[in-house]
Amino acid sequence: MNRTPHIPPVAITAYQCVSAAGDNLNALHAALLANRNCLRPLRLFELPFETVVGEVSTSLPAVRSTLQTYACRNARLALHALNQGNIRAATEQAIARHGAARVGVVLGTSTSGIYETEIAYQALLRDAAMPSDFNFLHTHTAQASAEFLRHELGLRGPCYSISTACSSSAKALGAAQRLLVADVCDAVLVAGVDSLCRLTLFGFNSLQLISPDACRPMDIQRSGINIGEAAALLLLERPDPGNTESPRLLAVGEGSDAHHMSAPHPEGLGAAAAMRQALQLADRRPEQIDYINLHATASILNDLSEAKAVRRVFRNPPPCAGVKGLLGHTLGAAGAVEVAISLLALDKGFLPGNCGLRQADPQCALPIVAEPNLNHQPRLILSNAFGFGGNNASVLLEAA
Repeated sequence: MNRTPHIPPVAITAYQCVSAAGDNLNALHAALLANRNCLRPLRLFELPFETVVGEVSTSLPAVRSTLQTYACRNARLALHALNQGNIRAATEQAIARHGAARVGVVLGTSTSGIYETEIAYQALLRDAAMPSDFNFLHTHTAQASAEFLRHELGLRGPCYSISTACSSSAKALGAAQRLLVADVCDAVLVAGVDSLCRLTLFGFNSLQLISPDACRPMDIQRSGINIGEAAALLLLERPDPGNTESPRLLAVGEGSDAHHMSAPHPEGLGAAAAMRQALQLADRRPEQIDYINLHATASILNDLSEAKAVRRVFRNPPPCAGVKGLLGHTLGAAGAVEVAISLLALDKGFLPGNCGLRQADPQCALPIVAEPNLNHQPRLILSNAFGFGGNNASVLLEAA
């Protein structure tokens, strides 16, 4: 007799986020309640085309001298998030409880330190030599920021990065859950960190996917995406029966439909498979889900594909919305960032709105929450993150 496999849930004992909305969860919560567009013209470098971005505008902390080879915008974003609220203290307490060798770090990113590499190549063109302090392995490569966090916190457990485009940090959550369930770790710090760089802005513009003004996910007149940057950190541990205050990660559904290098499957087959798998692994039914945080990038094909996927899985879809009209698309960080937003919705008791929506696309045919619903206490939220190449992930969360 075949049985659908299930996975034990894990507790999310602390989380934090730095984004265009501000330096911490309080700022992010305020922006969500106000449904406030945080997109502005880019200040970090000049662009030859019009757009707005979700840029972190506050001053980022310096990396300490002993870790200077890791110093880059991505590492500094991660450090800034680590210094907010109680996430550093909670991680240090986990180290004290379990030992440094039993605490791991899994990071999702797509850009890593590409911004610094771009600056280094500008210097190469100008000076015929790379800067003497440029360290490719400790800044540019996907694992660099994960290694930085490991050294910054003195962790000795597993340390690695996942880079599957826009699903990277959602998949990092799934990897962390498996490390806990397999008894490889007692706690895992999951990070989603991506920083603005020329490669992504010019690249998406070459694909004709960049919107010149604030994006409008799921809107009938949506015209493309805005790029953002952010860092979200989440501490995962096995549930303590005596602790009923922590929300839980129930499951992460994953898949790779490999339909096309950049375009989603037109019928959303891979996205639907990821959502179904999350529900099956958690032993939950579609009708139990209270809210879906949509990937909703505001590109014409992606939003329509996701809507079709949702309707494949949910006969009567629950309220849905996408938040990229607030923060922009934070690429590899989006999975973790939007899980943090979903956790705020669970913890504070509200449904985020779909910032930028004026007229819902009737082809998408989903119950889109245009403005935040403050009279709703969700228990189960499904948060989607879909990447290039059909690298799809769907994260199922449960309130404390």
